[in-house]
Amino acid sequence: FSGDGCRRDADGYYWVTGRVDDVINVSGHRMGTAEVESALVAHQAVAEAAVVGYPHEIKGQGIYAYVTLMNGVEATEELRKELEKWVRTEIGPIAKPDIIQWAPGLPKTRSGKIMRRILRKIAENDFGSLGDISTLADPSVVDELINNRMNTD
Repeated sequence: FSGDGCRRDADGYYWVTGRVDDVINVSGHRMGTAEVESALVAHQAVAEAAVVGYPHEIKGQGIYAYVTLMNGVEATEELRKELEKWVRTEIGPIAKPDIIQWAPGLPKTRSGKIMRRILRKIAENDFGSLGDISTLADPSVVDELINNRMNTD
């Protein structure tokens, strides 16, 4: 099936999480990006997460996670390793993100939908073809994600 997914937070607000049919193929294992995102946001330090696939030399596709932390939580290498371990425990070793990038914000439309095509392009280091970003609620987020990207190969 296909469509958009959402989650309801503790305050009763609904958050559109994106398409539920986004699938990545990691070493022959097909998994939905929503599964990895759900595992990440289940951690107490994570406010929001978006996961995309990117070309990986060995696995075919790697898992690139953009993570927004809760207010007051410091982005550290220790926390990055903790989140990797968290996902391994929640889903399994194959779902461990290859790259976790701290993201103060994610590129969203004014209605709150995460623009995954932009995240994919950034993860692939393909900044020349980001497409129209004028519909984003905060276009400056894109520059910040590009400048802080973790996949610099």
